[in-house]
Amino acid sequence: TRTHTNTHEHTRTHTNTQNLLYSQTQEYNTENKDKMAKQVVDGLVGVLNAAWKIGAGVSVAGLLAAQTLYVVEPGHSALIFDRFQGVKEEEYNAGIHFKVPFVQYPVMFDVRTQPRILRTETGTKDMQMVGLAVRVLYEPERTKLSKIYQNIGLEYADQVLPSIGNEVMKAVVAEYEAHELVTLREKVAKTIVSRLRTRAKNYNIRLRDISITQLQFSPEYTAAVERKQVAQQLTERQRFLVEKAREEKRATIIRVEGETEAARLITEAMKTSPEFLELRKIEAAKEIAETLARSRQITYLPQSTNVLMSLQ
Repeated sequence: TRTHTNTHEHTRTHTNTQNLLYSQTQEYNTENKDKMAKQVVDGLVGVLNAAWKIGAGVSVAGLLAAQTLYVVEPGHSALIFDRFQGVKEEEYNAGIHFKVPFVQYPVMFDVRTQPRILRTETGTKDMQMVGLAVRVLYEPERTKLSKIYQNIGLEYADQVLPSIGNEVMKAVVAEYEAHELVTLREKVAKTIVSRLRTRAKNYNIRLRDISITQLQFSPEYTAAVERKQVAQQLTERQRFLVEKAREEKRATIIRVEGETEAARLITEAMKTSPEFLELRKIEAAKEIAETLARSRQITYLPQSTNVLMSLQ
């Protein structure tokens, strides 16, 4: 019994020792894991801090670059607005340019040639209403962009062209009657072109090309013109018929006078010269002979031969 008790105590002691060793091993492993996790976290924090510093540096550099550099696109020019000096006179063409950050700002100008249609409806010298449309190709004066921006603004075309176009077209049309706008179209166009260019130049706008694209009259005037044209055509036809009848009458008179004169001359010739009558007889006989010769029902017989006896 004592031996069995000792064995039982020895077994229990061994088990406690194993449990103690296991607990110590678990504690050691837990401590190592915590240390490794802490190291990993510290490493990530360091990487994030470095990335944040790099990103902050890049952001600051990008911000400085955005505030220092600007790009002018092709077909555009730039002006510089300075907070202290205002709009500068110098113009910058397409490319990358520098400016003072937070002090200077670029103002972009579209300097390409662009089309625009100017329309108006006005009265002519004889009080006929006319609808007129003019197409212009315009662009700003490259050396006057600063003045254009300060006096008018970027929307200079919308502010200036409709106004001067309407004024010039109304003034020019009022100098002509309605039918002259058609018969003198080239002269009217030249007048409009000359005046428009002069007015646009006052605003530092260059007009490359100007052409009249539409000239429309009121329906009443158009109908009246059509009726007038029809009446003119009828008048011209009647004039032609009258002239034709007159010419035919004149030709008939001349022909009758000629025949009368010919008869008188023939009569005088017959009185004064019998040979003339013989000549006319010969000519008449010749015509008769030619006519009979062309006829298929006529047969010529010799004068000295008996044709019937020859047939027997």
